Amino acid sequence: MALPLEDAYNDVLGKALRGTGKSPSELAAESGVEIDQIRALIDGKFDAAAARAVAVSLGLSPDRVVALGEGTYVPAPVGVEGLRQFNTPFEDMTVNAYLVWDPESNAAAVFDTGTDAGEMLDAAAKIGARIEQVFITHSHGDHIYDFDRLMEKSGAKAWCPKGDEVEGAEVFMPGRTFSVGALSVEARLTCGHARGGVTYVVRGLALPVAVCGDAMFAGSMGGGAVSYADALRTNREAIFSLPDETILAPGHGPLTTVGEQRAHNPFFPEYR
Repeated sequence: MALPLEDAYNDVLGKALRGTGKSPSELAAESGVEIDQIRALIDGKFDAAAARAVAVSLGLSPDRVVALGEGTYVPAPVGVEGLRQFNTPFEDMTVNAYLVWDPESNAAAVFDTGTDAGEMLDAAAKIGARIEQVFITHSHGDHIYDFDRLMEKSGAKAWCPKGDEVEGAEVFMPGRTFSVGALSVEARLTCGHARGGVTYVVRGLALPVAVCGDAMFAGSMGGGAVSYADALRTNREAIFSLPDETILAPGHGPLTTVGEQRAHNPFFPEYR
């Protein structure tokens, strides 16, 4: 069963409002939408005309925000041999972790841990994949919750990016490339949501895969908890520079592709 989108239209508006630092009164003056109506939008009371006006003032694509509000954007199913997604509950949401393996050698890597790595460990054993490395996208608790048990059970080597250190993992600088069997794994900086967050670009499968943590979601992104401007900039530089067919494996919600996000992500209206 396909995972639901991580963010609704009002989550997108809220992230952009916080990221731009605009006050409700400033947004009302720019958009022509009354403050009470803006508050209603953020609270989840959808109005297409108001959502369009507010989206424009926040630098978002109005059509894409409305598509989220009307429920007409549904990510297309996507997958590739050598990639498995695992989804586990965390408080009032769910979080993803990924198993990637080289089908020829069965050398494997795990990307983040979720809250329970048990199903991932069982799946690796079932297909005969040897988990040799663990890659952390960023150090937020939901993404590394089961790190200690995963390390104990797998005996793998763990890596984390500088700025998002995890005890028990070796720190590296973005730009480094790793090997998993015949696969290459390039670490690209996608900070902004997290101080040192990275996206891992896996090449060597039938399609390229970018495990992007909370840098980007289907129809949204993690937001600028550290820097909204950096989150937008590094997504443009590190993710939208990849080929359209690249599978995006986000930290929350369903798989998507770079091409699909060019066409549907409201935070990046300049792409088509």
